Amino acid sequence: MKTIKGPAIFLAQFMGDEPFDSLENAAKWMADAGYKGIQIPSDNPMCMDLKLAAESQDYCDELKGTCAEAGVEITELSTHIQGQLVAVHPAYDTAFDAFAPQQFHGKPQARQEWAVEQVKYAAKASQRLGLTNSVSFPGALVWPFMYPWPQRPAGLVEEGFKELAKRWRPILDYYDECGVNICYEIHPGEDLHDGVTFERFLEEVEGHPRCNILYDPSHFILQQLDYLSFIDHYHDRIKMFHVKDAEFRRNGKSGVYGGYQGWVDRPGRFRSLGDGQIDFGAIFAKLTGYGFDGWAVVEWECALKHPEDGAREGAAFVSDHIIRITDKAFDDFAGGVADKATNRKMLGLA
Repeated sequence: MKTIKGPAIFLAQFMGDEPFDSLENAAKWMADAGYKGIQIPSDNPMCMDLKLAAESQDYCDELKGTCAEAGVEITELSTHIQGQLVAVHPAYDTAFDAFAPQQFHGKPQARQEWAVEQVKYAAKASQRLGLTNSVSFPGALVWPFMYPWPQRPAGLVEEGFKELAKRWRPILDYYDECGVNICYEIHPGEDLHDGVTFERFLEEVEGHPRCNILYDPSHFILQQLDYLSFIDHYHDRIKMFHVKDAEFRRNGKSGVYGGYQGWVDRPGRFRSLGDGQIDFGAIFAKLTGYGFDGWAVVEWECALKHPEDGAREGAAFVSDHIIRITDKAFDDFAGGVADKATNRKMLGLA
């Protein structure tokens, strides 16, 4: 067993207005709120210049120094935005153009090439920063066909996952060269949205050692998937952890698909830590028991609460849930001799 590191927080939902208008200011605010680490969205220029980080060790040392002076360390880099663009179904071309620079709008192939380059930059930048894990979205080619009506033609899903793996395999190989894991956030809207779809992808990339999981139980409760059993199945691939709460409120008008409603009215919605239904005590216990030694990173998303309140409460929440592992058995006080001769005697074998 190992003690989970934390608390840390993902900056993506916070960057913008003061005091979150620069990496330095955001890091200081989060340190004052009780955080020890920050997860950085690599696409946000307020936080970092990703290309420069991939090219310059001096720049990476400056980034680490800025965070250390503020009182936090960098836990991981995120390429959610860029990774999404590695695989985009044409139905989403217009919507996802907003994720790329203006010069790539309306140019899906050029946009994809830019995204692949960006994700690779994050591998090299992570290596320079001394990080071993990075989180991304895999993108989606099959998601529009999630519900099997009209009937899917035979081979459609298989072909989609083959293509997804074809696009990601060279990226995974590059991450391997850099000594960094890609941890895909298992998330609705992505082709990797549950355990079965992750297994499909893992098989297509031939069990690649750098293909891993960011575990976020909030996305599972919204799907009504057993988020605790998921850990039992995939703990050996879980390298990152987003601590995000959620709730599912059953009713007679809408279900898992949400009825196209806004977040406040959906049966399944994200909540600030402690305000939802997720059993984090059981999650931290399972992850600790399986030897997870990564960071517990708060990802704040809530339809109701102010983000600064959620962030402050989240630091204390995670600190209270981290289990400092024991170096002794609880019944050691009872004594007893432990040697082969005594054991054989107790078994009647002496």
